[in-house]
Amino acid sequence: MADVLLVYWSGTGNTEMMAEKIKEGLENAGVFVDYKKVDEMSPSEVSSYEKVVFGCPSMGVELLEEDEFEPFFEVAEKELSGKKVALFGSYGWGEGEWMDGWIDRVKETGAVLYETGLKVNSTPSSEEEVACVQFGEGFAKF
Repeated sequence: MADVLLVYWSGTGNTEMMAEKIKEGLENAGVFVDYKKVDEMSPSEVSSYEKVVFGCPSMGVELLEEDEFEPFFEVAEKELSGKKVALFGSYGWGEGEWMDGWIDRVKETGAVLYETGLKVNSTPSSEEEVACVQFGEGFAKF
């Protein structure tokens, strides 16, 4: 059994790049990670993990991706009470406001949120890739 579930959706590859670096940070800290794209698992499987990292970019008018991630998360969020949760994703316009709404949603589930979510505008720079690794290392110790 993995110590942490990292599940994400990526359209352009930016959020996937972040996921890979966060996974690297988790593994640097000695954590075993179940690393999955959102279409590779059932949302009910989230219940078997104590720590979960969700990744999704902003879409449309600063929303979670609507076809795959939102339906998955709508079911998964019912399993988050008392779990340690981290959020991340990329955005391409605005200030990344989708993260604020997502944070509020996770807090309402009774989950324990790690930091305030990690968001990157567009493709992660090398500095932002380092920040992703550090985010993973930090969540491992959370």
